[in-house]
Amino acid sequence: MIYRPTGVCSQAIKVELDGDTVKSVEFIGGCAGNTTGISRLVRGMNVDEAIERMEGITCGFRPTSCPDQLAQALKQAKLQKN
Repeated sequence: MIYRPTGVCSQAIKVELDGDTVKSVEFIGGCAGNTTGISRLVRGMNVDEAIERMEGITCGFRPTSCPDQLAQALKQAKLQKN
């Protein structure tokens, strides 16, 4: 699934789930080091735990962040699976 984030530098987030587990995440655009790190950290994590840990994180003055947008992408991917 491809998610189009808003309010961040990333242009797209590719998410793949395996049941309730995050199989892979790829950010297109954004801060490469940070987004690669986030992608590797959530790989193999339970979807609900990943959402809980990242949802609501802000970036500077912005009301959202790449982790927060990933949480939104995971929510959408989870809904599409059901």
